[in-house]
Amino acid sequence: MSETEEMAEEHESDSESKLSQEIEQITEEQRALGVADPRLVAVTKVLRRLLPGDAHFGDDPLSTAGDKQSQILARRLARATAEDPGLLREAGLTALQVWDAMGHTLGRIPVKADITIVFTDLVKFSDWSLKAGDEAAVELLREVSAAIEPPVVLHAGKVVKRLGDGMMAVFASPADALGALADAQERIAKVNVAGYTPELRAGLHTGRPERVGNDYFGIDVNIAARVAEAAHAGEILISDSALAELERGQYEAKRKRLFRAKGVPPEVKVYAVTPAA
Repeated sequence: MSETEEMAEEHESDSESKLSQEIEQITEEQRALGVADPRLVAVTKVLRRLLPGDAHFGDDPLSTAGDKQSQILARRLARATAEDPGLLREAGLTALQVWDAMGHTLGRIPVKADITIVFTDLVKFSDWSLKAGDEAAVELLREVSAAIEPPVVLHAGKVVKRLGDGMMAVFASPADALGALADAQERIAKVNVAGYTPELRAGLHTGRPERVGNDYFGIDVNIAARVAEAAHAGEILISDSALAELERGQYEAKRKRLFRAKGVPPEVKVYAVTPAA
């Protein structure tokens, strides 16, 4: 561990210690005032479910995984109050829950509303990397990341996570997602490492997944991933729920009638889309 990392860890430890001491003092005061009443705690828990964001924010490590200030503070508060949960803990986590949710809303990715989920990967990357070796594979992945991630940000999206030679991203609308993917395909066509020009395939689906921390879970995420798996090289597939939100004339769409995927409801229809001429 470097000297800088050690200093940062010591600073965080000191901050947590001070926070714990302050919380312990306030907890004693709230006992004296009777605000540790379980009924008040229960009312606050109900209130959290009515407010924006994850009502379990801070209750488990997954909900606060990340480096946002709201997540860091929630982790500290949760640890400091773990042995003596009460109104202070619930009120503090409620405020941090809303703060965290507002951070996502201001970034144009809505909370507790429909969003568009995108998965991408590279066709035949694994076969090529076995021959090309690790050094070339890492170089390619760096160039691919530089090609496809900036369009996500430019179209008001967010990269949720990188998945080997692919990624998962979310957007406020399918139009934003398709704009980003069209730009990414143009940029990735210029990438070449050791004689290999990668071909991107992608799938997108609009739904309302559960956001936990910095990640998303649920059936809608699974549908988006399966739609992407069904795409061919250079192809963008889109579910009917996403297609329904596009303006007519923006893209041409052709039904993929043989689409079947495990874990995807049979009524889901999938289309190959290309920008309108």
